[in-house]
Amino acid sequence: MPFPLFTAAIDLGATSGRVILGQWAGHRLALNEVHRFPNTFRTLGAHDYWDIGGLWHEVQTGLRKAVAALPRGAKLASVGVDTWGVDYALVDDHGRLVFPVHAYRDARTQPGLKRLANTRAALARVYAATGIPNVFYNSSLQLEEVVAHCPAIEDLATRCLFLPDFFNFLLSGRMENELTIASTSQLLDVHSTDWSRAALDHFRVPAQWFSKPVLAGTKLGKLKKELTSGSAALAATQVIAVPGHDTACAYDAMPAAPDGTDLYISSGTWSLVGFESDTPVLGAEALVARISNERIGDGRYRPLTNVIGLWLLEGTMKDFASRPSNDKEWAALITAAEKLSGPSELLDVTDPSFANPLSMKAAIDAQLKRRKIPAPKNLAGYTRLICDSLGRGHADAMRAFEKMAGKKFQRILIVGGGSKNRLLCQATANAAGVPVVSFALEGTAVGNIASQLIALRAVKNLATFRVHLGAGLKQTAYTPHP
Repeated sequence: MPFPLFTAAIDLGATSGRVILGQWAGHRLALNEVHRFPNTFRTLGAHDYWDIGGLWHEVQTGLRKAVAALPRGAKLASVGVDTWGVDYALVDDHGRLVFPVHAYRDARTQPGLKRLANTRAALARVYAATGIPNVFYNSSLQLEEVVAHCPAIEDLATRCLFLPDFFNFLLSGRMENELTIASTSQLLDVHSTDWSRAALDHFRVPAQWFSKPVLAGTKLGKLKKELTSGSAALAATQVIAVPGHDTACAYDAMPAAPDGTDLYISSGTWSLVGFESDTPVLGAEALVARISNERIGDGRYRPLTNVIGLWLLEGTMKDFASRPSNDKEWAALITAAEKLSGPSELLDVTDPSFANPLSMKAAIDAQLKRRKIPAPKNLAGYTRLICDSLGRGHADAMRAFEKMAGKKFQRILIVGGGSKNRLLCQATANAAGVPVVSFALEGTAVGNIASQLIALRAVKNLATFRVHLGAGLKQTAYTPHP
């Protein structure tokens, strides 16, 4: 295979998307963000929806920009798609959408969420079957609501494709369910790599909507002819099913210690805290702790828990005219927050009122008022309170994992937007009592590209990729302070 090798990562997040061109040569990966665009859900009536057509337009724009950024005569070897979890497209045999694509924050799942939560025996059975806790955004609850309220959908839809699966179809023409994104649904069998009939039956989701998930690294075929438009650079481009869930990609990018003593945090809108394991973490205690046994692209497990992340800070800033708009202003805000004394009381970051409030600042103020704690005086004060509270949330998650899995973690590795926030990293180290290592790493894009390189046989396996990546990676270590 000729080197350098060029691949493209289509990385779609809940607030923004990117198309990143990767160049692999000399065991080193260079990234070029060729296209970035905003993403948001839109409210129509009482429900929230994604602009799928708009996202597809941006993906195509990004591919054209990736080709334009290639050196003269170079070809794009492959492309892979990752997105946020749980959301899906219902399509017919031809791949045509037959139902609007809801956003996971839509409140339509609340009745089903409460019903399952209040039925202990059923909740325990679903968790034992899938290893996924009862959370408002689960695909299982979303699909249960659709089938119950729109029964004709069973006559219209023939396939359920999770969002990376759907974009893979638009790119390649092939419909497949990929394992990591399937594992976010609460419909996958925790003891196999196939669907749980018990879960499908419980939520009354048609089993025929799904095919057995493929492992990450599966080649889906070349780009559809209408996308190559006579471009020599795209003529042989392979579409590869990378880990479809962006968190799975971010975890793959971690240059972790081979002895398994590292805890991972993918820090963004959510803080996804977890580790890699050959076995799931199950049982009554895991159910109470809401441990989610999602999957690695090779079929193993990523036991993790969702700690609300920088969504708290992003939402709070909307109420401040002084919110930062560039890197310099961000740095000034973090510096101002660091100079403040640490708060004597922290937020309860598990408060469900933080899920999707009209005003995050008002939701925070309401919790503080209930607990008779004075609210911060300015944005720097809120920033300090939020970062320290998230740090404790990370530490609580680590200790719960240590107890349930019988492990002892020696380090915390952090990637994502939060890895650039030194206040958050230090707060996490202080609360956890172990070093935190942050990486200047585009985690999701790197993990996406790693899977492509392995599928193309340019890299032997993930362990080899991590060794090569870690050798040249910029990192910052935060030592815990009392």
